[in-house]
Amino acid sequence: MFAQDSPKKVVFIILDGIAYDVIKQVETPNIDRISDAGGFSRAYVGGEKGSYSQTPTISAVGYNSLLTGTWVNKHNVHGNNIRRPNYNYWTIFRYLREARPEAKLAVFSSWLDNRTKLVGEGLEATGGLKIDYAFDGFELDSIAFPHDSKKQYISDIDEHVSQEAARYIHDNGPDLSWVYLEYPDDMGHQYGDSPQLFDAVKEADRQTGLIYDAVLSRIRMGEDWLIIVTTDHGREPETGLHHGGQSERERDIWISTNSPHLNAYFHLQTVAITDILPTLIRHLEIPVPEKNLQEVDGVPLIGLLSVYHPEVKRNIQNIVFSWEFMGEDDDEIEIWASASNKFRTTGKADRYKLLATVKGNQKSWSESPLKFKAPQMKVVFKGKHNTVNKWLVMPKNNE
Repeated sequence: MFAQDSPKKVVFIILDGIAYDVIKQVETPNIDRISDAGGFSRAYVGGEKGSYSQTPTISAVGYNSLLTGTWVNKHNVHGNNIRRPNYNYWTIFRYLREARPEAKLAVFSSWLDNRTKLVGEGLEATGGLKIDYAFDGFELDSIAFPHDSKKQYISDIDEHVSQEAARYIHDNGPDLSWVYLEYPDDMGHQYGDSPQLFDAVKEADRQTGLIYDAVLSRIRMGEDWLIIVTTDHGREPETGLHHGGQSERERDIWISTNSPHLNAYFHLQTVAITDILPTLIRHLEIPVPEKNLQEVDGVPLIGLLSVYHPEVKRNIQNIVFSWEFMGEDDDEIEIWASASNKFRTTGKADRYKLLATVKGNQKSWSESPLKFKAPQMKVVFKGKHNTVNKWLVMPKNNE
């Protein structure tokens, strides 16, 4: 469809607080239009339940898992106060800016913290990252948007934001855009599972359609656009009023995209919000430094894939390394391990040792635990088409 040199562009849209079962109940013709061009998948937030990567199902936490492709044990955003993000784990905005300084970046949002704290615009820790066009912070303008207890002003802001996102994308075609719409989550908090929530979802779908129409106008100009629409968390199971826990419904989300290059992993697995970042990177053809690539928790939803769902488990006899495989029969997997975690604390590369090279379709390999004395081990599984990682926290004193 596109020439090889067609400019590659991305817009991702986060519609706040729409659980998987809700999006399946409500008529969403515009999200369906996007899925019809590519696909729709059930997905999850919250990391691995009960493990080191378990992640609160809270808004800013979910946004940052998307932005960085990592869970909370790495990006360190535990709540909406966004106290101490770990900027060693780059966002998609920094990856693109570092790779292509001339790229045009845009943020359209009701919430200023998305740009100033999560993306970290202008901070030394993010390399002074600059967003070229910011249309946000309207929640602070109580004159243009008088605050009311029913949150109508948030609905008005979402309309303002989506209209401008559609206009700007149509007219300017930025390389990377983030659109955030808040109102469905507000209706969930006020009314739970209710007609008000369902109506807010329908409004968000209509606003998504405005943006998608702008994307289609750019596609007709010969540009290669990827649009991804998702949400940041589900809702608690009893009433839908709250979220933040680890119930299946709070973890249960969805992803809609127009990509014609979706792989079998997207179609056959319950994918993760962390899979969106490597998907954006692959579409934009961004070169990623090796030390950063080793930390990304997701896998691409488009193109060829070798390895996913890594596991590292210790028992009395050995440490078992296992994975799921999606490569060719003769492809191999390299297993690398590091006893340090300098990247997390300093952003510097850890020193990895090659433990083994095995056939990918073997799907497991084991080693004696006597060779590993460190209290923690970071493991990287390298395949022909992608890399995944897993941590092993070692028991203390033969526990």
